[in-house]
Amino acid sequence: MPAEIHYPFAGVPANGEVREAAPGVFWVRMPLPFRLDHINLWLIEEDDGWTVIDTGIACEETKAAWERIVATHCAGKPLRRMIVTHFHPDHVGLAGWMADRFGAALWMPLAEWAFARVLGAGRSPAAEEGYGRFYRAAGFGPDRMELVASRSGNYATRITPIPFALRRIEDNEVIAIGGRNWQVIVGGGHSYEHASLYCAELGVLIAGDQVLPQISPNISVWPSEPEADPLRHFLASLERFRQLPEDTLVLPGHRRPFTGLHGRLGALATHHDERLARTWEACAEPRTGLDVLKVLFEQSLDDHQVFFAVGESLAHLHFLVGQGRMTRTCRGDGVCLFERWGDCNA
Repeated sequence: MPAEIHYPFAGVPANGEVREAAPGVFWVRMPLPFRLDHINLWLIEEDDGWTVIDTGIACEETKAAWERIVATHCAGKPLRRMIVTHFHPDHVGLAGWMADRFGAALWMPLAEWAFARVLGAGRSPAAEEGYGRFYRAAGFGPDRMELVASRSGNYATRITPIPFALRRIEDNEVIAIGGRNWQVIVGGGHSYEHASLYCAELGVLIAGDQVLPQISPNISVWPSEPEADPLRHFLASLERFRQLPEDTLVLPGHRRPFTGLHGRLGALATHHDERLARTWEACAEPRTGLDVLKVLFEQSLDDHQVFFAVGESLAHLHFLVGQGRMTRTCRGDGVCLFERWGDCNA
């Protein structure tokens, strides 16, 4: 059986508080306006300034907290660089503001930056049409389609304008941060080119959202890539992290830092195996993505969570289609139905 994970720190920082998590690596916790109500961000001191890994969502409370941190903890040294793990607004939301306010340069995987720029452009007729087509195909009726109309431009409201220029970071690249070498590990599934950072000298992995304790990263199909198979990419990415030592200190984007990496990787793989089995069993007769959502998510979901949940249901369905264990048929009204085929474990 995989080893249990352990949490080396008692408690968590208050919002906007700075706490050392590893030598020279500081933990900052910022608020989020969702049920998952926080994000972990990281500060590393350089000779001539500071590097921040991820920025927080665009809101006045987080801006004010960064102002306090720069004025106090940073001891007169500027924020020179932002390394952003991926395009989600809780991670990149204040990149534009930090670039303007502090002159910090943006380092980020190219696909993540490009997609942030696209979504940051806001609503468009093409996007609204694509959202509508996607969620009708997933089985949304008229009541839920009213929610869809309000979401197509949401991303732009949770970020400051994404900087025009960036320094691209790439898989396996080694970046000097705080006088130490950090290897970039790019994974897929949660986003397109999610960048985690590993420092062998410290035995520390800044994991972003790719490896989380207690909860699984959301692995979803989204309207911008309606035929995607993100779960295949995510499961392949887990194998990349098995190469790291078991006692690696994992600094995740949400919840608490932990050790026991290999055990957690095994638990994440098992979690998705179980959900794939439930998905396959649910489709003895043709089912929509929304039908499968009701099987996989028995708890009450708010309007925000429903969109993540249906995306995750589709991710499991698409994986099974790709493996030849599920068929997909789209009716004349645009609704897509999934039906199991063969053996679940084939």
